Amino acid sequence: MDLGWLWWLGAALVLGVVEMLTVDLLFLMLAGGAVAAALAGLLGAPLWLEILLAAVVSVLLLFGVRPWALAKLKSTTPEAKTGVDAQIGRTATVVADVSDRAGRVKLAGEVWTARIERSGVVLPAGTDVIVVRIEGATAYVAQPEMPADPSQPYGPVTQGY
Repeated sequence: MDLGWLWWLGAALVLGVVEMLTVDLLFLMLAGGAVAAALAGLLGAPLWLEILLAAVVSVLLLFGVRPWALAKLKSTTPEAKTGVDAQIGRTATVVADVSDRAGRVKLAGEVWTARIERSGVVLPAGTDVIVVRIEGATAYVAQPEMPADPSQPYGPVTQGY
C-alpha cells in the first residue's frame, strides 16, 4: 500500500501552522491543495496526478476564494492600534505644568514632552489629561470634560437597558 498521501497530509499540517503565524490566508490555500493531493493519493492516483491536482486546487483557491476570504476577514477584524497610535485617547498625568509652550506628562509609565491644545491655559502638576494627538515626541493633551452633574459622573441614569 502506497503511503505517499501521508506526505501531502503532513505538508498540509505544516502549511496550516505557518498560516496560523501569518494570518494572510496564503498558506491556507496551499494547504487546501495539499489536502486535495492527499485525498487523490489515498484513492490511489499516481504521483504526477497528485502534483497536478495540488497545483490546480491551490491556484483555484488562491484566486477564487482568498480575495473574498481576505475581505471578509478584514471587515470583521478590528484594527489593532500600536505604537504612537495606541497612546491617543489614553489618560496621562501632568508631572510638570503644561501650557501651550512647555510641560511634561507621564503616559503609560514614560515621561513625555507635552503641550495643551488651547493657548492661555496652564494645567498644574497632578492633573489628569487626555492625549489628543502625538507629533514627534510631543503629546498634545486636553483636559477631560467634566460631567454636567457631578453626582452622576457616568451620565444620567436611563430606565431599562
